[in-house]
Amino acid sequence: MANSLTSSNPLVLHGRHFGRTVFALCNYPALLTSGILRLEELQDIPVEDYPADVRREHRVFMELVDSYPGLLECLTNGEEEDIILVGELLGKGASGARGDDTKTLKSAVLEWLVPRGQVVIPPLSRNIKSDHGFNHEVTGALLCPAGLDWSNAETKQGLKSGEIAVRGDQWPMFLYAGNIYDPEEPWKGLLRSEILIFGFKHVFTSPSSVDREPKATRSGNAYLHGMKSVTKASLAYIATQVRFLLSSSSVFSRTDTITDSDNFYHSILDLLEDPDENEEVADLMMWWTRRVFPNSSSLQRSISKNSALSKIQEKCAILQERATAGAT
Repeated sequence: MANSLTSSNPLVLHGRHFGRTVFALCNYPALLTSGILRLEELQDIPVEDYPADVRREHRVFMELVDSYPGLLECLTNGEEEDIILVGELLGKGASGARGDDTKTLKSAVLEWLVPRGQVVIPPLSRNIKSDHGFNHEVTGALLCPAGLDWSNAETKQGLKSGEIAVRGDQWPMFLYAGNIYDPEEPWKGLLRSEILIFGFKHVFTSPSSVDREPKATRSGNAYLHGMKSVTKASLAYIATQVRFLLSSSSVFSRTDTITDSDNFYHSILDLLEDPDENEEVADLMMWWTRRVFPNSSSLQRSISKNSALSKIQEKCAILQERATAGAT
């Protein structure tokens, strides 16, 4: 097993990208074990009858087995220890990628806190995070939950002392464009902040792309994995990374009740996967893809007027209309 858990193992490499773009915070051996058992149950029980969290887990499981040729067959024909080993390999990849991203983003995030050419006052340590979070004026303002007033001395002291506990689903101001939250229009500017764009480019297209025209370089994670659009989970992943790096917590942990990262990550996914928010979410994802992957084929291209293609489509539409009218 020790030899199997190498960073060059195909399952480890797959886990790195899957964790970043589909589902980051989960127990992969448990995900696979439950998924295989559920496949048998689904022969008698429709997936719609399961609770929402189980439906999401099953969707993630199906995305995982569909994204890796031969994986489902391997899992269904393997022994329990084989399933656990596969899960450990995938989990090693996902946690390894998260750790690598945290390490490279740590210094970069500090550069993005103030406009280029300016410095953070007082300076923030790059290696010790005890002066981050609500212990610093700049990071505190960014982490302050939307709806609370960081400029209020009582609120600031309450957040700093921990008297005001912040749950993961109390989203921070840095998620909003310009760090401006409108309680009357809570969707306005949400998940469109500059620091999120910088963080996304840093991880997925390359650190150097943060300062240049959007382009997936050959060494970037997006290029290496054929990624041509921003996924909901990748957006939640970057937001979780930035939030942790701004905080005063020294070690990332899913079970840390202070940062409550697990709840934060899932609360963003809950919103982005809510069918009732389809219109806002579709607009948000298109906005992101245009900024990060402007040449993506997933973007709808407008057709030039009076072009041959537009004429062909016009003629096709007329013929279809006539055929429909004739049928009635």
